Amino acid sequence: MALIDEMRMDRSAISVVTTPTPSDAKQYWKTRTIAERLDALELIRQILNNYDPDTTPFQRVLEVTRCP
Repeated sequence: MALIDEMRMDRSAISVVTTPTPSDAKQYWKTRTIAERLDALELIRQILNNYDPDTTPFQRVLEVTRCP
């Protein structure tokens, strides 16, 4: 399963809160593990690059062989 599918938002549990200030965000990410930070970074990369594993084609390889 792709990371973007694992991070789908549960829209049934939405609450309105004030946005954190940049210092709050910095403090938040300092409390996260390196793995959680990298997962978040990968999710952002996938979103920004419109990555969709269901439509990403396989790389095609062409091999030329000589027949006797």
